[in-house]
This record gives sequence, structure tokens and C-alpha cells, in this order.
Amino acid sequence: MSELAESEAEVNRRHNEKMAKRKAARERMLASKTEERGLLIVHTGKGKGKSTAAFGMVLRCLGHGMRVGVVQFVKGVWSTGERVALERFGDLVTCRAMGEGFTWDTQDRARDIAAARNAWEAAKAMLSDPSYRLVLLDELNIVLRYDYLPIDEIVTVLKAKPRDLHVVVTGRNARPEMIEAADLVTEMTLVKHPFRSGVKAQPGIEF
Repeated sequence: MSELAESEAEVNRRHNEKMAKRKAARERMLASKTEERGLLIVHTGKGKGKSTAAFGMVLRCLGHGMRVGVVQFVKGVWSTGERVALERFGDLVTCRAMGEGFTWDTQDRARDIAAARNAWEAAKAMLSDPSYRLVLLDELNIVLRYDYLPIDEIVTVLKAKPRDLHVVVTGRNARPEMIEAADLVTEMTLVKHPFRSGVKAQPGIEF
């Protein structure tokens, strides 16, 4: 066996030992994680992908035959690929697109508040329906940022959700109260975006 081959064999041996130790440590850690319950999950931050990741979880749940509810607090005026796709899952998914666009589109604060309240009432109905396993509140953080809904009420209701229900809240600028209440918080970080280079929003990527 050549010196190079012996060196490669030694590298492989050390790698295998390291991976065996890592596997044993991971198995010990996993053995201690025994609780199973619904989570409050928040996707926030300036980076793209908050709703995209949330709809990925929606798809996972549908793959397991779980019933899912979706309330869109902002994007209701736009036709989106995810809504068209979800229509194919029949009774497993309910999608309520109740927003009227961003506040700079409507330029009517009272109308925005009324739309947010209507969407929240639809969300509360889903949260209290035991047939749902996951409810996505898309862009809820946006309407909370503008104080269209009282954060205390929202957090109180979310904390009182059924034990087995997963709830996902998306939108940048999540309020500190929402972050504190959540079980899992992911912040999407903007590194580079084609919009800054003159590329417009495109089907299949942004909507």
C-alpha cells in the first residue's frame, strides 16, 4: 500500500470514529426529547422566504393527510400559485385570502383595519376548529406592525390554542410579544435580492 493510500485510509478511519461519536451523542440527545405538541412558529426578517417556508410546512402536513387552514392577511388581492395549487387538495385545506394589499395600495387605514379584523375573525374560527392540525396566518406580523389589531388579544388567543395545533405566523418585523410567545422563531436575512437589480416579481418565485 502506498504512503498516499495509507494516509487516505487513516483519514477515513478518523472520520468514521468522529461520525460514530457524533451519532451516539445525537441518539442520546434524541432519546431525551419525548414531548409532542403543537407549536407556535414565527417566520420573520427582511429576507425572502418567510411565506415560502410556511407553505412548505403546509405541503408537508397535507402529505400526511392533515387538515390545514390558511388565512392571508395582506395578499388577498393577488392571484398566487400557492392558492391555485392548494385548491387541488379539496377538503384537506381551507384557504381564506382576505387581505386587500399593502397599506400604500389602499391608502385607507379604516378599510385596512376592517380587513385585518375580518381576517382575524376567520383565523379565530380555524384556531378553535379541532379538525385542523396546522393553521397558517400569512403576513399577520404586517398588520400587527401597523397596529391594525391589538397584539395582546392576538397573543392571548394564540397561547390558548389547542395543544395539538401547529400555528405558523409570517411577516417581517414580528412584535417582541409574538417572538416571546413563540416556540420557534426563524429570521430570514437579506443578503442579495434581484429586485435591487431591476428584476420584477415573477410567477413561481414571488407569487
